Amino acid sequence: MLKNHFKTAWRNFWKHRATGFINIAGLSVGMAAAVFIFIWVQNEYNFDKDVPYGENIYRVKDYLAIDKTSTWIWESSPYMLGEEAKKQMPEVEGLTRLQAVNYAPLQLNIRGEFFPETAAAYVDNDWFDMFKSKFISGNAIAFKQNPHSIILSASKAKKYFANEDAIGKTIRIDSNEYQVQAVVKDAPANSSFKYDVFIPIAARHTDIKQKENEMQWGNFYYLTFLKLKTGTDLKSTSTKLQSILDKHRDQKNLKIGLIKLADIHFENDLQNSSIIHGDKKVVMIFVILGILLLVIACINYVNLTTARASLRAKEVSIKKIVGAGRGNLFAQFTAESALISFFALALTIFIIATLMPAFNSFTERNFSLSEDSGYLWLIMIGTLLVTIILNSVYPALLLSSFKPLNTFRGASVLKMNDATLRKGLVVLQFTFSIFLIVGVITIYRQLAFIRSQNPGYNRSQLMSFNVPWEAFDKLDDNAKGAIKATIKQSLLQQPPIQAVSLIGVSSIQNNENYSSGGADWDGRAKDFAPAVSYFTVDADYNKLVKLQFITGRWFTEGKSDERNCILNETAVKEFNLHKPYVGQRFVSNGDTGVVIGVVKDFNYRSMHDKIGAVAFKPNNSYNTNYLIKVAPNKQAQAVKAAEAIWKQNFPGEPFTYNFLDQEFDKIYRNDARSSGLMSVFALVAVVISCLGLFGLAAFTAEQRGKEIGIRKVLGATVTGIVSLISVDFIVLVIIALVIASPLAWWLMNMWLQNFAYRIEMQWWIFLLAGVIAVLIAFATISFQAIKAAVANPVKSLRSE
Repeated sequence: MLKNHFKTAWRNFWKHRATGFINIAGLSVGMAAAVFIFIWVQNEYNFDKDVPYGENIYRVKDYLAIDKTSTWIWESSPYMLGEEAKKQMPEVEGLTRLQAVNYAPLQLNIRGEFFPETAAAYVDNDWFDMFKSKFISGNAIAFKQNPHSIILSASKAKKYFANEDAIGKTIRIDSNEYQVQAVVKDAPANSSFKYDVFIPIAARHTDIKQKENEMQWGNFYYLTFLKLKTGTDLKSTSTKLQSILDKHRDQKNLKIGLIKLADIHFENDLQNSSIIHGDKKVVMIFVILGILLLVIACINYVNLTTARASLRAKEVSIKKIVGAGRGNLFAQFTAESALISFFALALTIFIIATLMPAFNSFTERNFSLSEDSGYLWLIMIGTLLVTIILNSVYPALLLSSFKPLNTFRGASVLKMNDATLRKGLVVLQFTFSIFLIVGVITIYRQLAFIRSQNPGYNRSQLMSFNVPWEAFDKLDDNAKGAIKATIKQSLLQQPPIQAVSLIGVSSIQNNENYSSGGADWDGRAKDFAPAVSYFTVDADYNKLVKLQFITGRWFTEGKSDERNCILNETAVKEFNLHKPYVGQRFVSNGDTGVVIGVVKDFNYRSMHDKIGAVAFKPNNSYNTNYLIKVAPNKQAQAVKAAEAIWKQNFPGEPFTYNFLDQEFDKIYRNDARSSGLMSVFALVAVVISCLGLFGLAAFTAEQRGKEIGIRKVLGATVTGIVSLISVDFIVLVIIALVIASPLAWWLMNMWLQNFAYRIEMQWWIFLLAGVIAVLIAFATISFQAIKAAVANPVKSLRSE
């Protein structure tokens, strides 16, 4: 019986293959888009859940009270906290720590060639005991025994040593040589710890000064993970950790908490983080997006199947008269739906396999369509089953419900509510499409606003590079100053370089260097200790960035301004300074000086964040970053000149640089990714909707063939006939616009709340989205309408 059902389904598919191919194309595109979304969503919701005993692993979380109104939340904690917890707390079964390499790439010297490595971390001896990496070769024993050891991921081992055995190979970092002790499998896509290079913390502690510094209770350098016994009371554990911390710290403004390993990925209250976090709201939006894409793909099948129901009325009626039951008919039409869905699945797999590399590159993940990707196949099978159910239930119930006598009497086989349902489904499709079009326009406008907004400083043609502190480690202040001055003068003598500044922070647009409690001024309340972002600069800095002054002046050469500072507008407001601002006493990090100027506010962080208080300080002794103004169209020559000077002063050391425009793009990478994804899914939704509309328009033209023929004989024009067929569909798109507009306005306003500086939603955005949808719909319908309008009316009137 089942074989006969599928044989009949195949014959029916081939008989109406145009409609069948439309269904397959719409379903496959929708299923592929939905599967990609569900793969990413599944990965987001399963971060770090594969870690053995992960439900018992927690990370220490610190809450630092700055004043009565603000609290900083950190993921890092003192090194010694873990040591004392392991000694004093029996509920702690395991301890491990990690410090990621964040601020500058780790330069790996392999056979004289330098490789900058950003995915590197220092870990202690118990890291691989708690977080079970899969060892491809070697083991963690030698890594624990020798401080100058290194473990590589499989991809990096292949990159650095090709097909050679990496075990025992030497990698030079700064002045130390490290031996590769093991190669581990690359971290899975759902791991928070995607590191390719692991170095023992013990290597850092071979430097006595650094070890003493990191052992102090006031320094927060490490992520501390505790494995607790099953059933441990978290509140009691946090209290014990708090008592340990209070015993060793004089200041009592720090509170300790614990966060479960599985909850870290969606942690969103940290000041900053060394790992990449997800956004639960964004994930939920994409869950809804995936479901809706799948639904609108299925709407095409339902619409086209029910629309053609009248053409199959006699077939169903004859089968019923000869004894076919409703169950058999239901099974037949379900088989037809399953056949279309299986064809669509085959095309879906092809689309996914083809686009997976691009999807991985775009999402910065490592998904693969392979035999061991069980979860991926489960997602596809689950999507297929949902598609079959959505595509089969209503059409099968409708087609199997025809009454034979009504059919042969010529009565309508479809009730009015069936046609109304089809129209409603078309409205639903275009509602979703218009919503996505509004989303694409809004996100594009916001990103364009960010790029066009005057940040308050110049970033064009600015290049920077940093001298690593290791280069000056054994020099006194005079020797350091002499080398830095020589480099600056050498750079200024190069024709492609117009100006040079020696600063403490390489980027003006992503400065996370802030502190609290080190500022004082006349009239400050004793309990008011605001966060201040400090920029250590020299007298030439403003020649490059061109900050705008409200009052006062910039720093001068020499020591006359070495204790003075320059503030921004927000600092003046937050500190409640009185006029005149210039000349007022201001203490910053122990230096008592005066305010010599106030500059206009500028965006020194992402536009997601509000501008805070900023203080500029001259501090040449610690400045090791060179900011260079490059002559127009001389970037390559400037890089070559700077690299030559670098090699003269630091032979054998790698030269790395960046341009501020490139750094700007990195800040908004996630927003650009959202824009790209929204654009792709909007295109998918529109294509699917148009495929359905194309099929319905073709059927409408076929159904109204005689009417069109009569109208042509009576003198109707092509334009009139096109309008006749198109108007009903265009009305549906306009209704969709009315429904989509308030929903899109609400959701996109919620998205814009993530930006401290943002555009406003304008009425013309919805009008433009509506015009785009109407034009696309009209172009889709017109093809079939024109085809029907130019057809020979004699053929349609002659047919029975």
